[in-house]
Amino acid sequence: MSGDDLDELNLDGRGAIDRELLAWAGSHLAKDDPARIERILKEIESGFAAMSRIEHAISIFGSARSRPGSPEFEMARETARLLGEIGFAIITGGGPGVMEAANMGAREAGALSVGLNIDLPHEQAPNSHQDLSLSFEHFFVRKLMFVRYASGFVIASGGYGTLDEMLEALVLMQTAKIEHFPLVLLGSEWWEGLLEWFERLVGLGMISQGDLELIHVARDPAHAVELVLAEARHPRAAGSG
Repeated sequence: MSGDDLDELNLDGRGAIDRELLAWAGSHLAKDDPARIERILKEIESGFAAMSRIEHAISIFGSARSRPGSPEFEMARETARLLGEIGFAIITGGGPGVMEAANMGAREAGALSVGLNIDLPHEQAPNSHQDLSLSFEHFFVRKLMFVRYASGFVIASGGYGTLDEMLEALVLMQTAKIEHFPLVLLGSEWWEGLLEWFERLVGLGMISQGDLELIHVARDPAHAVELVLAEARHPRAAGSG
């Protein structure tokens, strides 16, 4: 790829090739694909190797913008702590906000605290509560790790990224690409509007009632743990918790 190519794409630095992967700019760039594929493969291989010791884990998603001491922060922290005390590892995106809260809760319970960090130009540094901290360049590889090593998902309040992760898990379950694991929305009031819209989709025939039943709503951390235990493969069932 020439300097002129980079100027045309308005890309610079190491991330240029990865961004071009998602914003195709012409077949003249295809010569870079073998190197790009090799980098993606290495990222997957290293992620699989690092995560291979995890047997029972819950992926917790939520906003990076939630502040310590806020209700959503403390709810995520308590949920992770309770799940950790049962024997679950906790997987987060490794950043601040709800992610930091969940990693804190895991640490407080003595559970394995995992952070799957993403390299972004303006992202804050990984939080300091991770026992296993991995860094990814590609969102799709990172999401693969979130799903592959989880026995369930807890979704706290958040924005586009949180909704993306939630819908990824729902689509994979809906289409039978993964088993039906518990997907728990944390905090009933936060999710009311979205659930009403999902009900509208059922009424329009765009999703089925069975698709809607993939979603569970928890009023508080204790209820979230109850919902997870009702459906997830977990340490207690395996005799190790």
